[in-house]
Amino acid sequence: MFKRKCKITFIAHGSTIYSEDNRLTDKLDYPPLNENGELELEKIVDFIKKRGLKTNKIYASPSLATVQSAEILADELKQDFETLPDLYNRKCGIWSGLSFSQIEKKYPDMLEQLHQNPLGFSPENGETIQVFNERVSGIINKIIENNLRGRVIIVTHPSIIQSAIKSALNIPAENQYKIYIRPASATQISYYEGWASLIYSGYKPL
Repeated sequence: MFKRKCKITFIAHGSTIYSEDNRLTDKLDYPPLNENGELELEKIVDFIKKRGLKTNKIYASPSLATVQSAEILADELKQDFETLPDLYNRKCGIWSGLSFSQIEKKYPDMLEQLHQNPLGFSPENGETIQVFNERVSGIINKIIENNLRGRVIIVTHPSIIQSAIKSALNIPAENQYKIYIRPASATQISYYEGWASLIYSGYKPL
């Protein structure tokens, strides 16, 4: 029988004013959860409580929306949470705050560069997908080693959950954006020695 190292449940933060347009952002102090985002978090917390999901530790990315989401979750579960300062969203530089349709109009040449070199491209002051994935993978590996045989919740961004799934299943980096992670959804991965198993992905209670 395989001995699990750690089970991680990733919770995507609730909706913000950027969610509907799928705008990119790497700012930590904006945007906050909107009213719908708070209601979504209440549903995902109810889902966790009904499943009797046990957790030894709750972590959160440092942005406003993820911290607000973690506060709602931690309050309901009557646990504290720890903010991970380096588990921030992919740096998108001058693209921050823009949707892809806006990027297409404003930076068509840069978007073409992205299509030609998806792994090595980054917008000005941004971060390549390769560097982003390495950063996320390193942090998750540390969390696993610090919580051996434990069960962990990480409240974070959809892009970070996509990166975690990519690493767990060895999906090519240029395809990880195709993994659909909705706001206030749950994804669970069990980690073993040398491999991982995706239990469920992007589940959102109705």
